[in-house]
Amino acid sequence: MTSPGLIEYKDASPEVRAVYDDIMATRKTDWINNFWKALAHDPATLKRTWEDIKQIMAPGALDPLTKEMIYVAVSVSNQCGYCIASHTAAARKKGMTDAMFHELMAVVGMANETNRLAAGYQVEIDEQFRS
Repeated sequence: MTSPGLIEYKDASPEVRAVYDDIMATRKTDWINNFWKALAHDPATLKRTWEDIKQIMAPGALDPLTKEMIYVAVSVSNQCGYCIASHTAAARKKGMTDAMFHELMAVVGMANETNRLAAGYQVEIDEQFRS
């Protein structure tokens, strides 16, 4: 299946431009990345996804760097090259060092390996983990 293409700001509907403007203002940037330009083919999905991301990635009980590193870890596990690149760049802007990235990748690799082993062996969950 081929991509439906990207909707540039100059070609966007007013509804899409409003979301683009909010993305740029929130992120303090002057460009829209390709993920949002692809979603712009469905303005409702674009708006919903942006609102959800904005809420979930905002500072909370977890700091922004931790959230970006979790996003990288899940993106690696899901094999989303675009999300790996995007959120690795965001994590680096928030302070992730090379050493942190390498350690994160070691944890992701180990978790994926042990998850597959536990699933394959159908390991029964210990009672102590249930409370």
